[in-house]
Amino acid sequence: MSAPTVAAPATPAAVTLRPPVETGGDGPLPVLGADVRVPAGAGTRTYAALDYAASAPVLRRVWEDVAEYAPWYGSVHRGAGHLSQLSTDLFERSRATVADFLGCRPDDDVVFTRSTTDSLALLAAVLPAGTRVFVFASEHHAVLLPWRGRAVTWLDVPRSPQEAVALLDHALDGAPEGPKLVCVTGASNVTGELWPVAELAAVAHRHGARIALDAAQLAPHHPVDIGALDVDYAAFSGHKLYAPFGAGVLAGRADWLREAEPYLAGGGASRSVVRGADGTVGARWHTSAARHEAGSPNVIGAYAIASACRALTEAGADRLVAREQRLLDRLRAGLARLPQVRVLSLFGADAPRVGVVSFTVSGWSCREFATALADEYGIGVRDGLFCAHPLLRALLGADAVAPGACGGAPEEGELGAVRVSFGAGTPCGHIDRFLTAAEELLRRGPSRC
Repeated sequence: MSAPTVAAPATPAAVTLRPPVETGGDGPLPVLGADVRVPAGAGTRTYAALDYAASAPVLRRVWEDVAEYAPWYGSVHRGAGHLSQLSTDLFERSRATVADFLGCRPDDDVVFTRSTTDSLALLAAVLPAGTRVFVFASEHHAVLLPWRGRAVTWLDVPRSPQEAVALLDHALDGAPEGPKLVCVTGASNVTGELWPVAELAAVAHRHGARIALDAAQLAPHHPVDIGALDVDYAAFSGHKLYAPFGAGVLAGRADWLREAEPYLAGGGASRSVVRGADGTVGARWHTSAARHEAGSPNVIGAYAIASACRALTEAGADRLVAREQRLLDRLRAGLARLPQVRVLSLFGADAPRVGVVSFTVSGWSCREFATALADEYGIGVRDGLFCAHPLLRALLGADAVAPGACGGAPEEGELGAVRVSFGAGTPCGHIDRFLTAAEELLRRGPSRC
């Protein structure tokens, strides 16, 4: 195999990503696993992956980029050899690609992490002393949980975008002096509904607060422009953005990041380490993103995220959004024809949303329905509470305490809803296949214990 193409000779071995992604006209982007067959009924069927909100399949383009680079893998930032120089260049160029994808401001930092959860935990760790955090109870656990031990104002689950803005405005208006941070999702991982991020950012800044955007569900479906939205931070995961597991991003204002102690102390985060006369060890820390990237960086994870960002950009955001909306309209119209199905929503049927739809099915537990789809039709969906327990309980109401599948108390896996989620790699036929399967299952009824 030849070395990855060299371009931009200002650096020793600048790696160029592959040619523009093949979009296949108006069809899905090519993903790994599109031809995988799984057990279904008495035989096998091509797997219909409709669980993108948990983890999207890897774009074939991303996998090919990683495979091409793998033989040239080397240490990052601390080697003079050719492969080390190439890998360091690739890592830092990946950072620049992500910054472009997110519309970062010139003085923003982009820190590579393990996931959205890790990114928000990092942000929680670098907050200035006395920071009060404002969080809606409708958030994913990645947003709900990192602030334990800090001053938190919990906002009620809003039932409209306007109510969300009003709740935040009221809470900030009565907040004590001191640093403040608002943390909010861009798109719900339960309902798919888009949140009024720009409006919430305007309210936050009017009250002297900063705002962090959980873009885990937004970035794979819609453009995210930190500057245009006027958010201070954004976090997302590679595995929801068509890249493999194990890498994520926190991007945004550099001052809090650079003034705090390193999130993880160790090699790479330190500029120098000395042993004092009293026997203690002291360190001077980097003042760049490296301050929070101790240890050997996940260069392949960073490169995979950058490759996915490039592929989505080249495919065209407008085209991808329009195609997904057509699939969403098709899915929602099909579910509306099934009287046993209740689609969950915070903001109402007309609220804009991404390709995420959760629902309950009368007479079925969510686990029964999801298992039947998998076992009989080879369709993968999600069931349960989707790491957003307070939101699901608010949306489900009486359904949250429905009897179990065998007539007794509900078992784990029977509470909650069924979630269908899809994206740029989903064939239209998978939506039709799901709707046909759902109709057949509802006509037949559940198999009881």
